[in-house]
Amino acid sequence: MTAGESSGSVVRRILLGSQLRRLRESRGVTREAAGYSIRASESKISRMELGRVSFKARDVEDLLTLYGVTDGTERESLLSLAREANVAGWWHSYGDVLPGWFQTYIGLEGAASLIRIYEVQFVHGLLQTESYAHAVVSRGMPQASAAEVDRRVALRLERQKVLVSERAPHFHAVLDEAALRRPYGDRAVMRGQLQHLIEVSEQRNITLQVMPFSFGGHAGESGAFTMLQFPESDLSDLVYLEQLTSALYLDKREEVAQYQRVMERLQKDSPSAAESRDVLRGLLQLT
Repeated sequence: MTAGESSGSVVRRILLGSQLRRLRESRGVTREAAGYSIRASESKISRMELGRVSFKARDVEDLLTLYGVTDGTERESLLSLAREANVAGWWHSYGDVLPGWFQTYIGLEGAASLIRIYEVQFVHGLLQTESYAHAVVSRGMPQASAAEVDRRVALRLERQKVLVSERAPHFHAVLDEAALRRPYGDRAVMRGQLQHLIEVSEQRNITLQVMPFSFGGHAGESGAFTMLQFPESDLSDLVYLEQLTSALYLDKREEVAQYQRVMERLQKDSPSAAESRDVLRGLLQLT
């Protein structure tokens, strides 16, 4: 199974959930009534409509009947979507070290056509070297065993393959200078990380900018965030905000628009990609 196929299953889950929600609302059926029809709770219907759980064919069939979908072609189309949505992603093999709330993000990250990020604490996971990632994970999880740290680093490196895959997204990163000056690991680790950033910034699908200290206060005052855009027209742009034990996904148009404006200001106010490479080279000489 390719990364694209497994990531696509997450997108299909979300698309199917949104279609079921539209069908339910068009028929004026409450979540409670829908849940009753499939011997489940209102909260399960909510999770299904948000694409956060797998789908049983029988449940989908019963809901389609409840919503008055009798056309054979339309029913089969949605049932086929349910089958495809249940394909397990490659990351499931890392379930021992991967929190459930992060699994959805990995699927969405792999399915996106455009990923834009702002990072201030450390270099973003998709851009980390193995040594730097090891230092970040070890610092963040001091109680973890060496084996667990290695597993988490391996997962991070596996995620990075999305940037060189056949359907690689465009990746636009704005890194605060603080993320580049804060040491993780020894001097050799930091030098290797800065050199890696210079090299990957030359990839055609990667744009890397550095927001320098010299600019002063800037638009990214609320902290790190990720914006995901998808090739499927039915799937809304998302803002992903990671927290210590969970994550938030924002998809309301007005909320996404606010982050869009912040990202555009960060991109406009930061040095260009070529100028940012010069910033990286300067930091490399100082390290």
